[in-house]
Amino acid sequence: MYDRHPYIPTGTASECITGWQKIVENLSRGTSGVIVIECYPGVLLGEVTSAIQRQTPDATLMFTQHLFRSPTDIDGMVNPLLGDDPVFGLMNSIEIENFFESSRLKQAQEHCNKCDEPLIILGVGASLICPTPDLLVYADMARWELQQRQRRNQICNLGANNFQERASLKYKRAFFVDWRAADRLKRRLLKKIDYLLDTNVADEPKMITGEAFRRGLNRAVSQPFRVVPFFDPGPWGGHWMERVCELPPDGEPNHAWCFDGVPEENSLLLGFGDRRVEIPSIDVVFAHPEQLLGEEIVSRFGAEFPIRFDFLDTIGGGNLSLQVHPLTSYIREQFGMKYTQDESYYLLDAESDACVYLGLKEEIDREAMVRDLERAQDREVDFPAEQYVNVFPARKHDHFLIPAGTIHCSGKNSMVLEISATPYIFTFKLWDWGRLGLDGRPRPIHLRHGIMNIQWDRTTKWVRESLVNRVEPVNSGDGWREERTGLHELEFIETRRHWFTGTVPHDTQATVNVLNLVEGKQIVVESPARAFEPFVVNYAETFIVPAAVGAYTIRPCGPDIGHEYGTVRAQVRVRSDARDVNCLA
Repeated sequence: MYDRHPYIPTGTASECITGWQKIVENLSRGTSGVIVIECYPGVLLGEVTSAIQRQTPDATLMFTQHLFRSPTDIDGMVNPLLGDDPVFGLMNSIEIENFFESSRLKQAQEHCNKCDEPLIILGVGASLICPTPDLLVYADMARWELQQRQRRNQICNLGANNFQERASLKYKRAFFVDWRAADRLKRRLLKKIDYLLDTNVADEPKMITGEAFRRGLNRAVSQPFRVVPFFDPGPWGGHWMERVCELPPDGEPNHAWCFDGVPEENSLLLGFGDRRVEIPSIDVVFAHPEQLLGEEIVSRFGAEFPIRFDFLDTIGGGNLSLQVHPLTSYIREQFGMKYTQDESYYLLDAESDACVYLGLKEEIDREAMVRDLERAQDREVDFPAEQYVNVFPARKHDHFLIPAGTIHCSGKNSMVLEISATPYIFTFKLWDWGRLGLDGRPRPIHLRHGIMNIQWDRTTKWVRESLVNRVEPVNSGDGWREERTGLHELEFIETRRHWFTGTVPHDTQATVNVLNLVEGKQIVVESPARAFEPFVVNYAETFIVPAAVGAYTIRPCGPDIGHEYGTVRAQVRVRSDARDVNCLA
């Protein structure tokens, strides 16, 4: 029953224009002046250009890529931010303007001001050439599709000539540079675009008006919603999700990951009758941060979604890499991030031999452990993880807390719902069990970073008392009970679990809630004030309740009413309950 294609009903099918012929005809009828088609990096410009030239052969086209600095100059600008590490770079403030050669941009702006004939400006940064066009079209792109295009060598990085570079390096550059710059420009445009263009599926474009696009974003922040999950294989991947999420055969050896609640990465589908328009779900965060996140969360994190839910499937697979996340002070000083990845493992399912590696054993020889890690990195020996790291049995519904600086990994035959903060990709692998990635290459190990962040005093007794199954009863009512399952002073995310057979009252308390149905087949989320339509959620689905929703209820529905259901809810603790996130170390 897992829904892999959730959507937000937004309008009628007649509001969604499909096919290049109708799209270009509609735009041509809209004006005889300047049309700006602003593109997110990764849009296939050849496809858009061919469609325009077929339908409007007399139109004058101006391409932004012809106004960029040389690839060599752009490499010189971004390389200091990227460094030599294959995974990590520096957060930065580069803007799309920085990719343009200033004199060419100025000439293009002057030409546009004097132009008295139909002109179409196309590409990344098109809106910088003509800030007040007759029509402004935004061609947006889903982050997951961008990654597929990188893997297929369909696209290069912005202003670069690196089609054949490894996909992982193109992803890194896009992650730290291209997408950050494009998002800064996008945020300035969302309120004034005339049309939203969806080209995620080649040769199957869709277009809606800016008004319809903004209507969909407004509806998202006024009700519970789900983002579109995506699934990816990994060297340790398992097969639980293939069965439970009913994944179609795709030729992959396994499915290790699922992002099912990560607006930075996931898409959002807007429904227009039987048609779906795909946009990055981060657009909701950019357009309505206060309504979605809550004013206090925005004051602490800005327009960033601070909570991440994802799946880690090792059932029938192998151990995750042994790893540690950076302390807040370290990630701020080394990479320019404001906060770090505190997280927890919630066991959705587990085989009898499932386990979690967490924290260090008592009185280990620190220097010997570092030597063994270094020898393992040099492929001299395997790292004897069990000699240094605690191994705890893992059972269904167990919850393991993992504040930054704690060495950890999930073992094989576990199905983990990972609940964490969202500081992007900063994970320091210490040991990967001597295996290769799916590309046949050794996976990057970050031993120097990792050793600098391991908290050596987090040993067996402290870990068992502080991080393993810290369940505390909080509240109860008719047919329900509430538990606090994850509340450590080093982490700013609090998790609550509700067991219920009846209707459970919830309230966002002006901060975004993220939930997953961890037990039971189906529930319905409702508004006591009937502010939104009843929202149905199936087993293992993650859903977001915006801060603006306020009061809501959850009750069982479907075929197994009478059994006990369970949800896990995560939210950012308010300042009265936690130290300021920027002070955590």
